[in-house]
Amino acid sequence: MPSVVTTSAPPPTLMRSLAHLGPGIVLASSIVGSGELIGTTTVGAEAGFALLWLIVLGCVIKVAAQVEIGRNTLAWGRTPLDAFDRVPGPRLAGRGWLWWGWAAMTVLILVQQAGILAGVAQTLAGGLPLTAAGRAWNTVHDEAAALRVAAATAERRGDAAEVERARERLGELVAAEAGLAKPADEAVWIVVTGLGTAALLVVGRYAAIEAISVILVGTFTLVTVVALAMLQFDPAWAVSLRDVAGGLVPAVPPSTGGRSPLATGLATFGIIGVGASELMVYPYWCLEKGYGRAVGPRDASTAWAERAKGWLRVMQLDAWASMVVYTTVTVCFYLLGAATLGRLGLRPEGSEMVRTLGAMYAPVFGDRALGIFLVGAFAALYSTFFVAAAGCARMVADGLILTGAIAGDDASRARWARRLAAAWAIVAVLLAVTVRAPVAMVLASGAAQAIMLAGLAVAVLWFRYGEMEPRLKPSRGWDVLLWVSTAGFIVVGLWTAWQHLADAVASR
Repeated sequence: MPSVVTTSAPPPTLMRSLAHLGPGIVLASSIVGSGELIGTTTVGAEAGFALLWLIVLGCVIKVAAQVEIGRNTLAWGRTPLDAFDRVPGPRLAGRGWLWWGWAAMTVLILVQQAGILAGVAQTLAGGLPLTAAGRAWNTVHDEAAALRVAAATAERRGDAAEVERARERLGELVAAEAGLAKPADEAVWIVVTGLGTAALLVVGRYAAIEAISVILVGTFTLVTVVALAMLQFDPAWAVSLRDVAGGLVPAVPPSTGGRSPLATGLATFGIIGVGASELMVYPYWCLEKGYGRAVGPRDASTAWAERAKGWLRVMQLDAWASMVVYTTVTVCFYLLGAATLGRLGLRPEGSEMVRTLGAMYAPVFGDRALGIFLVGAFAALYSTFFVAAAGCARMVADGLILTGAIAGDDASRARWARRLAAAWAIVAVLLAVTVRAPVAMVLASGAAQAIMLAGLAVAVLWFRYGEMEPRLKPSRGWDVLLWVSTAGFIVVGLWTAWQHLADAVASR
C-alpha cells in the first residue's frame, strides 16, 4: 500500500461506478489469449461440442474466489502474495506452502509465455514475412491450409470431384514443401517482439497497460464474434441449438488417437476464465487502479467500513463485467473450434499452429480468412504476453520482498517490477527460440494452474472463515457461490494431479 494515503468516497451510482472499472479489462486481456485462442480451440478440435459445459464452468465458477481474494487485500491492506503466505500449513525456509506452489507455477507460466510469444511470431511471420524464403514458405503453406479446408468443405457437401481436385493439388504442395528450407522469419520476429515488449514494460505504467489492453481486447472480441455470427449463414458449418444444448450437458468424450479430450480440457480449465495466476494477480491491478488508496488503512470507524463496502461493490462490478467479456469470447472460440477444426479433423500444433487455427475463419472469410485471423490472433496472443509479463513481474517482485531479497518500499517495488517485467520478456525470447512447441508449452502451464486451483481453494476458505473482517461479511447466497467455486477448484485440481501422475506411471 502507498505510504501517502488519500481516501475517497465510493461512487454512489452504477453509472459513476462504471468510470472506475479497469482491472478486470486488464485481466481479460491476459486471459483471452493462450487459453482461449490456443487451449479452448484445441479442446473444440478434439472433443467437438461435447466439452462446452466444462469451458463455461471454467469461466463462471472462478469469479467468487476472485472477489474474495480482492476483499482480503482491500480489508487488510496487504498484497495478495503476502496474504497467501499467511495461510496455515507447512512452511519451508520461512515461506508457506502456497508461496512455494506459486513459485513453481510461475516457472511454468514463463514457459507458457514463451509458447505464446512463439505464437505471436507465427502471426507476424505469416502476415509480414521478412525474407524471400519466408514468402515462399508462406505461399506453399497458405495454399495447403486453404486446400485442406476446401477438401473438407467439399466432402461435407458431397462434391466428390472437388474433393479429388483439392487432394491432388495438396499432394503437389506437400512435394514442393519438402524442397523448401525452413525460413528464419519466425525466430527473428520472436526476438524483435520480445525485446520490444521488454522496452515497453520498462517504461510502462498502469494507465498505459490498461489503454493497450482495452484496444487489444476490443479487436479480438470483434473479430471472433463476427466470425461466429457469419458462420451461421452457411448450413455446412452453422452451429445448431442442438449442438449447443448437447455440449452443455456434462459428458466425457472418448479418447481418439491415444489423446484424451478431457485431459486437454482440464489443462485448459486452469487458464480459461480467471486462471490460478490471474486470481493471484487481479488484486495487484486493483491496488494500482487505486481501490486500496480509496479505502485507506483499516480502522474501527464507521466511515472506513462504508468506504470499504462501497469500493468492494465497485470491484465486484469490475469482476463480473470482465467475466461477461471473457466468457463470451471463450465460448465463441470454443464453438468456432468445434464447428470448424473439429469437423475438419485438424488440431493446432507445432509451427503450423497459427495456420491451423486460421482454418476456423476460412468457411466465413474464404481467401481473406488468414489475413483477418492474423489480426485477431496477434491481438489475442500479444495482449496475453504483454499483460501477463507485467502482472507476473509484480508478483515476483512481491515474492522477493517477502524473502527479504529486495527492499519493500514503494519506489523499490515499482523499480524492480519494471526490471523483472523486462527480464521476463527476455527469458521468454530465449525459451521461444529454443523450444518450438507452443501448444504443449501453453497446456503445461494450464495443468500446473489447474492443480494450483486446489491450493487457492484452501486459501479462499481461510480468507472467508479465518480472516474475515466482520463488517465486510458477505451474504449467505454469496457463501453458497463461494463454496461451489472452491469445490470446483478442488475437484479439478486433484483430478488433474491424479491424471498426470497416472500418465507418468504409465509412461515408464
